[in-house]
Amino acid sequence: MEILILVIILIILAETTTLVLKNRKPIRSGVQKIYVDTSVLIDGRILNVARTGFINGDLIILKSVLRELQLLADSKDNEKRNLGRLGLDNVAELERVVEVNTEVYDDGEGKKKVDEELLKFAKENKGAVMTIDFNLIKVAEAEKIPTLNLNDLALAVRTEFLPGEKMRLKILEKGANRGQGIGHLSNGTMVVVEGAASKVGKEVEIEFLRFHETSAGKMIFARVLKDKKTRR
Repeated sequence: MEILILVIILIILAETTTLVLKNRKPIRSGVQKIYVDTSVLIDGRILNVARTGFINGDLIILKSVLRELQLLADSKDNEKRNLGRLGLDNVAELERVVEVNTEVYDDGEGKKKVDEELLKFAKENKGAVMTIDFNLIKVAEAEKIPTLNLNDLALAVRTEFLPGEKMRLKILEKGANRGQGIGHLSNGTMVVVEGAASKVGKEVEIEFLRFHETSAGKMIFARVLKDKKTRR
């Protein structure tokens, strides 16, 4: 009788262990660590991207990022408070996505700024930073740290731009007409930018104006937007 009871207990334990293993997200070794910043968590598009299964790496959320979201959620400013709460909600949802492994990592007391912590861990672990923060991307590039920009991803998979939409574009050469500069989208489409002749070699913010389809392909016309620092 005791032997029978022992066998039953072992069977129950085995079944329980199997269920736990089936429901647990696999912890993979040797995969890229992708450190997610505050801007991505507030933006929320990461949820849809994660659900597609295209993310080939572990998403790492530093506790310093969570603290930054908590500070926003506790803010007296209504807009900041809503953004902070949205970011925290997105973290909770991201942890439930089965197509990607998401981990919250304790990076200590947060003596450094959040961006510095992200860059530090990404560099030490040969990982990447996922962000839509333009300034953070530039700093990461200077330190040779890979970045994953959700804005770039959105641009890459979209089929069309609309007049009035804005983006940053590098001006590669002067255009045929006076004052024009030429740039190219990632898919090779030429963009003729008014007022960009003096911006060759620089990245500027542009606004799309109109589109022109020819037998040679599509051409887009745009204009340079004034730098925010100089706007009044």
